[in-house]
Amino acid sequence: MFTECYRKLIDPFKRSIRNKLILTMTLLAVVPVIAMTAMAAENTRSSMEEEIMETNRANMNWASIYLGEQFARMNNIIYSIQISDELHQYLALNEEAPAASRFDEQKAMFNMLNSVYYSAGNYVFGVELYLKELDTLFTFNSMDSRIKAVSEIPEGYHELFAQHKDFTIINDPDDPQKFHMTRSMNRFEDQAQIGAISLEVKWAEFNQTLELLDSRGDYGVYIADSTGSPVYQPNQEIQPSAEALEKLAGTKESSGFIRTAKEYVFFHSIEPSGLRVVKIVPAHVVNESALDTMKYGLVVGGLATVISVGLAALVAWRTSKPIVRLANSMKGIQLIKDREVVRSGRVDEIGLLEKNLHGMASRIREHIRDNYLMNLEKQTAELKALQSQIHPHFLQNTLQMIGGMVYSQKPADSYKVIRALSEMFRYIVRAPDGLVPLQSELDQLEHYMLIQKQRFAGRLEYTLEITGELRACYIPKLSLQPIVENAFLHGLEKKQGEWKLGIEVVCEPSDVTIRICDNGVGMDAEKLTEMQSRLERITRQADRVWSSGTSIGLVNAASRMVMHFGPEYGMSIESEYGQGTSVTVRIPCNTGGEAL
Repeated sequence: MFTECYRKLIDPFKRSIRNKLILTMTLLAVVPVIAMTAMAAENTRSSMEEEIMETNRANMNWASIYLGEQFARMNNIIYSIQISDELHQYLALNEEAPAASRFDEQKAMFNMLNSVYYSAGNYVFGVELYLKELDTLFTFNSMDSRIKAVSEIPEGYHELFAQHKDFTIINDPDDPQKFHMTRSMNRFEDQAQIGAISLEVKWAEFNQTLELLDSRGDYGVYIADSTGSPVYQPNQEIQPSAEALEKLAGTKESSGFIRTAKEYVFFHSIEPSGLRVVKIVPAHVVNESALDTMKYGLVVGGLATVISVGLAALVAWRTSKPIVRLANSMKGIQLIKDREVVRSGRVDEIGLLEKNLHGMASRIREHIRDNYLMNLEKQTAELKALQSQIHPHFLQNTLQMIGGMVYSQKPADSYKVIRALSEMFRYIVRAPDGLVPLQSELDQLEHYMLIQKQRFAGRLEYTLEITGELRACYIPKLSLQPIVENAFLHGLEKKQGEWKLGIEVVCEPSDVTIRICDNGVGMDAEKLTEMQSRLERITRQADRVWSSGTSIGLVNAASRMVMHFGPEYGMSIESEYGQGTSVTVRIPCNTGGEAL
């Protein structure tokens, strides 16, 4: 299928110089335009990529500094609680302190938390103070202020205490727009965790900074944890790819740049929070400018292509017109038949070629005609000479045998031989001289073998096997009988004892193989080589060689087959001295001929 399509695509250019010229000139005009457009687009894309990388590196740096300052302010709020006198006085109370003192200290704690809460700004939703050793949890926000005794570590503090962390930032499970910033309180002497302070903060506090990083509105900007996974992302339309997350998790650098197949990823650590600010720039943003350049380049390239094709067609037409006319003139030249060809009348090099071509064609035509007539006369004479050898040979041998039978055998036996001889002469005289049906040739051979079995009664064993349908198979007249005659003359008559001669005919879809075998004396190696060489010379279409004298030989029969069917068909011989000889004849099927 692919080969056929390729051939149909290539054939118009193989067969026409005009098409080649059009294609060549079109490529010369279009390829430079395409190359320049591609180079301009790539340069634009590279410049845009470099500009975006430099700009975003700077932007990520100041954004991380500003976000770090915001987290530092929150840390200052927590530190102000840790160093407050109210907290230290409350922790200094012992279990034996009177209730009034405890109440006063708790009231002082709430006043301190109230002061911290309202001084923090509107981005802090609440403040919690957990005292692990006292199993106490202070909560203060705009809606509620309370103190609660807890027997276990409250929810939201487990990670801090279980992993002995100093600092955690955890999203609010009920409201993704909030997070809890929690810092551990450690005893000075042994750094044991005695509690924690947590601020409930709105993520919206950082929106202004993140929006500045997403000035176009089609970037992905978010705050991530240490592994690069999003913790807060205002615009969730653009998400990091799995490849980007994997690379972010694997890098330990505080800032940098990651390139994936789909995006450019910039990241920068936010100190002292342990978080990262991440910006995703989709690849199409970088490629937009290149695409614009490419669009304009394609428009220019398209116009250049149309103009180039038009000019190429015009120039190719004018350049190739005389060559095409000469080619058409050559098509009109007939080397067998004379045909009047109209010449262009040009006086340039093309006209000279046309004039000499017609003169050469005329001389070649005369030579072919003379050579054809000579070969036709030669082959006709050869066929006539070959067929003329047949009649006296059969007549002489057979009549001598019949003369002896008349005096020694029954009239019925003599009649069979005479009838067989009559059928043979009827076949020789009345059958066409060219190709005859193979079955008729085998019937003629049956008549010949009937005569031979009468001559050598008791010694000769003859078999004929036919495989396949022989109806459409034809063979030169009297081609098989000479082979059988040679089997008797050179093989069986010189052998003592029983004679065996077998004929096997195998008809295949395209060829017919006829094998004639005898158990005669065979040939020695030298004689066999000589005979095979003579048959091979005939197959190579060398001069015809036939036996001298009045009998027709193997080489004569082989010569006739090559004349009719060509060098790929004919005869071959195999023999072993003392064992016998095998002659194989190969002819085509469905060759046609004259029915008898």
